[in-house]
Amino acid sequence: MGRLFGTDGVRGLANVDLTADMALGLAVAAATVLVDEGGSAHPRALVARDPRASGEFLSAAVVAGLASAGVDVLDIGVVPTPALAHLVRTSGADFGVVLSASHNPMPDNGLKIFARGGTKLPDDVEDAIEGAYREGSGRRPTGAGVGRVHAGPDVEQDAADTYVDHLLSTLPAGPGSLAGLHVVVDCANGAASAIAPRVLAEAGARVTTMFAAPDGLNINDGCGSTHLEPLTAAVLAHGADVGIAHDGDADRCLAVDAEGRTVDGDQIMAVLALALRDRGQLAEDTLVATVMSNLGLRLAMQHEGVHVVETGVGDRYVLEALNSGGWSIGGEQSGHVVLPAHATTGDGVLTAVQLLARMRETGRSLAELAGVVQRLPQVLVNVRGVEKSRAGSDDELLAAVAAAEAELGETGRVLLRPSGTEPLVRVMVEAAHTEHAQQVADRLAGVVRERLTPA
Repeated sequence: MGRLFGTDGVRGLANVDLTADMALGLAVAAATVLVDEGGSAHPRALVARDPRASGEFLSAAVVAGLASAGVDVLDIGVVPTPALAHLVRTSGADFGVVLSASHNPMPDNGLKIFARGGTKLPDDVEDAIEGAYREGSGRRPTGAGVGRVHAGPDVEQDAADTYVDHLLSTLPAGPGSLAGLHVVVDCANGAASAIAPRVLAEAGARVTTMFAAPDGLNINDGCGSTHLEPLTAAVLAHGADVGIAHDGDADRCLAVDAEGRTVDGDQIMAVLALALRDRGQLAEDTLVATVMSNLGLRLAMQHEGVHVVETGVGDRYVLEALNSGGWSIGGEQSGHVVLPAHATTGDGVLTAVQLLARMRETGRSLAELAGVVQRLPQVLVNVRGVEKSRAGSDDELLAAVAAAEAELGETGRVLLRPSGTEPLVRVMVEAAHTEHAQQVADRLAGVVRERLTPA
């Protein structure tokens, strides 16, 4: 039996891989592991979700599990994942749980747990929760010992207002400082649908909103950070200065410049790192990025005198590096950007606000700012239907990767890794020319299929 927790919580097909019974059991296990036995008689937890339909019954199961374990629950409804993390930290709650599968299609869902202080859990704590879940052990008080549940429109509105106020407070030049910018924002029919347009408007921007009508079924459906074509078309049609795209739980931010070109997480990190440096706020002139970041980011930062620290894939690993080094910014090419001065996890709406603030601060277009990074052609091939657990141990596959690396030399690189959130192996190749990168990636993908397809 494989490990339940992946790189970002427990995730899978709702009602098959992630059931109500499992959500309830994991909630009880989390309460058992995360609550100090000698602490408060009634510890507190926050629960939130994104708008997908399965989140309704899964969050109800989590709330029931927590209350049955003696935890008082504040159910804050549909808010971005980083909003839950922020509110766990500022409210002093013992922990928080969010039901979301982020950028995954609607039928999937996930369960993420944030510890006291709004931080993601280290592997050993996740393992302890999984162990308690599998053993069926847990706190089961009776009478006055059971937890109480607080929910409703007022609770949800207070949570949203607190988060919006926090985001606006991070603007370097203060409220209203985004005046003069026309922004198109694609909310992916997700958790940011009410919050992202409101934040941008209250910050002074002129806002055109797309895909902000979630119905439980349309989250990430042809929109958001994984489908930028509608946003690109809208930016060009409206003559907007910039487009912003979020994913289903709004922990990601990608952008489109006024000419319709995509600005990815690597470019956004570069822009924000240099902004921090210019303000004297970039600790040790260091940026944290993952192995998936383009070589062009590393070369650009080297030219600017910024050191890049590399981690494994997943914003939790970026966060671990940031916390251990005391650094100011890190993130992923996919658009997860972490700014520890303002957030304990990746926050797409915060990232958007800071990116737009840099445009206003400098008077430069997004294209000019993002141009600091000259991306090398990068090809990513997802190979499905294979035994991803053997990707790092098959000798013939590893030999093929080594041969490809030797072929590319210093002008490119190869990264082969199993996905932490989906049943597939990712083959990523960078090279001086797209055609060469595609040839190498396709060749390696063929080896992956040949060697890792189940008999």
